[in-house]
Amino acid sequence: MKKPRSPFLRGLTVQLLAITVLPLTVLLLLIAFGSISLHQQDMRALVGERDERAVQSAAAALTSELHHRATSISNLAALVELSNNTASISTTNDLASDFDGGLAYLDVDGRLISSTSSSGFWEQAVQKDVSLASRFVPNLEPVFSAPFLDPPSSRLFIIVSQTVPSLNIIVAGAFSPETLAQTTLSASYPDTDHVSIYLLDSSRQLLFSSGPLMRDNLAPDHPGVAEALRGESGTTYLKQNNVEHVVAYSSITPTGWALITTEEWEMVVSPSLQITQMAPLVIVPAFILALIALWFVATRIVQPLQKLESKAASLAWGDFDAIKESVGGISEVQDLQKELTEMSRKVQAAQEGLHDYIGAITSTQEEERLRLARELHDETIQSVIALKQRVQLAEKLVKDQKGKQSLQELEGLAEQTVENLRRIIRALRPIYLEDLGLVTALEMLARETKTLQVDFYRTGQEQRLQRDVELALYRIAQEALSNAVRHAKASRATLTISFSGQEIKLEISDNGVGFVVPKSPTDFAPSGHFGLLGMRERSELIGGRFEVQSEAGAGTLLSVRLPVI
Repeated sequence: MKKPRSPFLRGLTVQLLAITVLPLTVLLLLIAFGSISLHQQDMRALVGERDERAVQSAAAALTSELHHRATSISNLAALVELSNNTASISTTNDLASDFDGGLAYLDVDGRLISSTSSSGFWEQAVQKDVSLASRFVPNLEPVFSAPFLDPPSSRLFIIVSQTVPSLNIIVAGAFSPETLAQTTLSASYPDTDHVSIYLLDSSRQLLFSSGPLMRDNLAPDHPGVAEALRGESGTTYLKQNNVEHVVAYSSITPTGWALITTEEWEMVVSPSLQITQMAPLVIVPAFILALIALWFVATRIVQPLQKLESKAASLAWGDFDAIKESVGGISEVQDLQKELTEMSRKVQAAQEGLHDYIGAITSTQEEERLRLARELHDETIQSVIALKQRVQLAEKLVKDQKGKQSLQELEGLAEQTVENLRRIIRALRPIYLEDLGLVTALEMLARETKTLQVDFYRTGQEQRLQRDVELALYRIAQEALSNAVRHAKASRATLTISFSGQEIKLEISDNGVGFVVPKSPTDFAPSGHFGLLGMRERSELIGGRFEVQSEAGAGTLLSVRLPVI
């Protein structure tokens, strides 16, 4: 009978790992990585807010400096108008540091009147048509020019100028936007190791850049440029080389410039916070160790024990070789298998002795049946036949009708007794088996079985077997049909014998009430299935394999498989 295999996750340790430790570890991992993700999102937002405030502060500082320079030019224009002196320029250290390109008075046609720097610088500015204040626009505020390149110094300069209408002159001052940005932004960005700063004019020309991503020009579609030139401020995010940067931008009102900063936001997080983020990852080794423990318990303990259990079940059904195959596992499991192997050897030896004893008993039983059959045939039947013949003679001599009728009844009773005795003799000594073989004997057994319809089938080419083998198979079929009548309360049965090149198979099935098959042959006797126990013993005596399949209400199937030698 095929026995169900044990489920994989059956051991208590494995169940604890699979039901508690692993789910809790996975839950902790999900919580840990979820908290890391939320923490990163919060830090990302905080860095964005920080950079937005920083760039707005820096833009405000630049705007203030530009207003200061414009105011300085306005004050200088007012001073020259009051003094009516264009021959020399009154300057101070502050003006000199603010206008590192120098100060100058020019006439309305752009000719230099006086300056604090090289005349060539101003001539270059006029030649390049730098936008300056004009006398044709009265009360004109200071004007900031577009940047122009000074070839001798290779630097960009911005000129802020204002017209003095009463004198028909232009007061102008030149300053380097790079110097302005360096001195002004150092307060907002004291450490530029992580921050890249870009200052662009309204035509997207790069006036100043610094930081790790410093470059000579900035792409027109760089995030934040268009927004800042439209007068907006804010933050956005840019991913480059799998690294996400915070891009903060703001506008500079007096000149329409744009200030852009780019920073890798993860670099802003302090090392302690980064370590805090990585702290939940200590759960990962615990999860890996739990998986390793589960794998070890499953492969080195549970699976070997399940294999050993299956082999022990096979051992209970008489397969003594199954327990000898190694199941592996830890040393304790291997020691247990060794003990079971030694126990099976002793059981096998005891069972072989028991089989010899049962074989002797069975042989004696068959000899006793043969003796009884001979005595019944040679003595009892002959005596009853002689009695019948005397009754027939007496019947001829008796003239009384009632006496003759009584003798006829006695003759019929004698005839029935002879028939019953012959049936008993055939049961004790199947003469068909000796004379015509197993197939014919089984067919006659199917026909002569009373109170049960038995269908007999034969497949394959019939083979004659040894006398004891044929007798054992016949007795098994006889006992199975008897059980179907007495215990299973069956109304129909099927008797099949199959011959093939590898084995001979005898099957008996019925439509009876069925029963719960014991888990082990050793349970046949305690549960009252002595007939099954006898059939199994007979099959083992001839080297066959006995199997039982049955369920309550579903009938019973008995089979004996005998290998062909």
